[in-house]
Amino acid sequence: MKAVQQVAATLEPSNGPVGKRQARFAKLRRRFQSAADDTVAGQMGKGMASFEPGLFVGAGKTAWPQDNLDLERWFRKPKGHERRIHGRRHAGVRIVQEGPTLVLALDAHATHAGPFTSAELYPYRHAPIPRGQRDAIHRRGIMRKARSRKTRHVLLADLERRYLDGS
Repeated sequence: MKAVQQVAATLEPSNGPVGKRQARFAKLRRRFQSAADDTVAGQMGKGMASFEPGLFVGAGKTAWPQDNLDLERWFRKPKGHERRIHGRRHAGVRIVQEGPTLVLALDAHATHAGPFTSAELYPYRHAPIPRGQRDAIHRRGIMRKARSRKTRHVLLADLERRYLDGS
């Protein structure tokens, strides 16, 4: 665990200039690679060697994203890290359903310095959900019922009743 913390410290921009951090990273890599290949340290050294060429490229010249949410703000596409959290390849439907309000929330930091206070957020407590977002959530509920073997017959009966009442 201490070794992982040492490697992580070399990657943190606040821990000194790029040249010094890169030299510390190379020193740690050599130390780990000198261990037997079948040990955890040896495997860690191999991994560090494969990542080293791209780790410190362009450091200090651009403001690279520091975490997953920062990366999502950078690409303006929420949901990327959640796909990896639940382990499925499909990104899901959250972008369609919550996208109109989610992107604004993720980008709110761009025009506001510092954390939001409760007094600043209070006026928005009853803000209406956009119609498109409400419709998408409603459609999702219908489609979930249609996929379920237990509730499909109830949905079909309701849709048939609505059709007959409308004609």
